[in-house]
Amino acid sequence: MSKVIKVTKEESLEYHEGGKIGIDILKPCDTARDLSMAYTPGVAYPCRDIANDTELAFKYTNKNNLVAVISDGSAVLGLGDIGALASKPVMEGKSVLFKVFAGVDAYDIELDESDPDKIVEICRALAPTFGGINLEDIKAPKCFEIEKRLQELVDIPVMHDDQHGTAIITSAGLINALELSKKDISNMKIVVVGAGAAGIACAKMYKLLGAKNIVMVDSKGIIHSKREDLNSYKKEFAIDTSDRSLEDAMVGADMFLGLSAPKIVSKEMVASMNKNPIIFALSNPVPEVSPELVKEVRDDVMMGTGRSDYPNQVNNVLGFPFIFRGALDVRAKKITEGMKMAAAKALAELAKETVPTYVKEAYGGENLEFGYDYIIPKPFDRRVLPSVATAVARAAIEDGVARVSESFNIDAYRSKLEWQIEKEKR
Repeated sequence: MSKVIKVTKEESLEYHEGGKIGIDILKPCDTARDLSMAYTPGVAYPCRDIANDTELAFKYTNKNNLVAVISDGSAVLGLGDIGALASKPVMEGKSVLFKVFAGVDAYDIELDESDPDKIVEICRALAPTFGGINLEDIKAPKCFEIEKRLQELVDIPVMHDDQHGTAIITSAGLINALELSKKDISNMKIVVVGAGAAGIACAKMYKLLGAKNIVMVDSKGIIHSKREDLNSYKKEFAIDTSDRSLEDAMVGADMFLGLSAPKIVSKEMVASMNKNPIIFALSNPVPEVSPELVKEVRDDVMMGTGRSDYPNQVNNVLGFPFIFRGALDVRAKKITEGMKMAAAKALAELAKETVPTYVKEAYGGENLEFGYDYIIPKPFDRRVLPSVATAVARAAIEDGVARVSESFNIDAYRSKLEWQIEKEKR
């Protein structure tokens, strides 16, 4: 188990003081001529060209590498509805991760607005500035509607990471867990606890992988067909069953996905699961059930958490920077289901490759190799960039949402990304 990293309040406040992101000027502006190029009169040339052909904005502005991180602060991490301004440190942090992991420029926009219609309209009006929009920490169910309607109105990719990031990373882990356990997903009983944005998105992605028996549980128990308190998104997963509790659901389960609350799963529940079960307990920092407790009752479990000090960390940073990297580089108009699945499969494949020494050193010299304790790559594995970004770019082209020309060379693109990470290592 990795070392637990403890952060004090004083250290954290000092780190965040003054903000975490700024603006980096990419072109010189040291002389009168530079000034004339950067602003008037020289700037008129690209303005006129873009007015005649809007696609040139990707060539003559930073639109080709700029993502908006937008939130209303209504569902921030484990902090809940803390409001737009209080969410700003988190959104700045998200922007940092975009830049550090994938070289994507991102800027945070916190909206003091809770009306979904107005949020959609604000984002639509802002869209010309950006090459993509990352919606963040917006509570369910309004996040579903905002993402769907906004994507219909704009021609740049929109993704609510709280939904799709977790779905993509857990799907990658699930793909490898199926291989190791020799389970058939179509015959599995999958229990999803937490029917919010992430839980519903995960369940939908598991369906695409072939899952047919998904039991979803919210704070009131199993989502069954006789309940009258379900919104349209939960109704999709309502099942005919006499079972009502989480304890009932866990009996014979092949997989447990937790996106809910700490310590809600008992040893007895774990013991009642099917052989070779898969457990992703993602409540953070305290999981729904700890790996230590699981090991007390059985030794055939493949388990992941949201924590870095346990094996198989489900960390969204394995997804969103590289998904947007690939989408931006082919000038995608949207992020398709095919692009998300391509990202998941790329991560799954990467976990099977030999882990570089620098990754093992970053995690205290752990012996990382494909198996029960390593089914998801580590965030600091630089190979995630070329693997995922290339898979996403290829899927965007195949799905017909990329603006790049037919001459775009996907193999050369991957080689370019691999060269970039080699350059960084030196």
